[in-house]
Amino acid sequence: MTTTDTAPAVDADLVRRLVAAQFPQWAGLPVREMATAGTDNAMFRLGDGHVVRLPKATWAAGDAEKEQRWLPRLAPGLPLDVPVPVGCGVPGEGYGQVWSVCEWLDGQDAYAAPVTDLAHAARELGRFGVALRAADTSGGPRSYRGGPVTDWEDGNMPGAIRGLADRGLLDARRATAAWESVLRLPAYDGPPVWVHGDLLPGNLLTRDGRLSAVIDFGGLGTGDPAIDTMAAWSLFTPDARPLFREAAQVDDATWARGRGWALCWGIVTEDYYGGGRNPVLAAVAHRTWTQALPEFTD
Repeated sequence: MTTTDTAPAVDADLVRRLVAAQFPQWAGLPVREMATAGTDNAMFRLGDGHVVRLPKATWAAGDAEKEQRWLPRLAPGLPLDVPVPVGCGVPGEGYGQVWSVCEWLDGQDAYAAPVTDLAHAARELGRFGVALRAADTSGGPRSYRGGPVTDWEDGNMPGAIRGLADRGLLDARRATAAWESVLRLPAYDGPPVWVHGDLLPGNLLTRDGRLSAVIDFGGLGTGDPAIDTMAAWSLFTPDARPLFREAAQVDDATWARGRGWALCWGIVTEDYYGGGRNPVLAAVAHRTWTQALPEFTD
């Protein structure tokens, strides 16, 4: 994680110029920036019916092309609404990335407008994972979270544990024992399946307290399905968690690896984004690991 590996800043004026130059049918529509805690893409509402999504970090380069190619193929088989690309923008106006225009999905993200019907959300999100895993993976790219959690954390976990312990936020001995148990888990040995890779509250939309859509497919790809069970700890309560697991149809080993993701992602992310750097992500991360840690035994 870095804060310097970013593309030039984008703003509403740039979006207006890009749209006018490449999509004249939408020129003149009002453009307004949308507040988001996401670190990869900037989002702008375009009129009433569209949203413009532009990578703002260089590691997100390629997300637009991937979503343009795969979302239209995957969407018909999914039980929740997902963004439908209606335009693929190319570099221009001083902006150097490929970008997307998608149909607008009504709702608010589940951080700003939390799910109140957790049982419904647990079943629907579980079914979403099953449907995604069932899709044909031929030619699909590897998800950057499609492998073991250790591929993602890159040795940062011990330092993150120390960092949170020094701030009085966790018991280092207990967290280290839990992490060591994650490291002992057998690796996934099944065929790669489609995963969303980032089913956090900020990437889920709600309407009237019910889960309605899944957005931000920047992490889309193939790999170990465990990553998409992390929502069990980032979103659901202990009472709703079994409903999600049942609907998701995952075995004990996958569930254990998903809990390992929740522990590691939560601790590393809170350590990095805490202290005011990104309060929303830090809060989601804190909830995720604090929900997961009690399920580990010393």
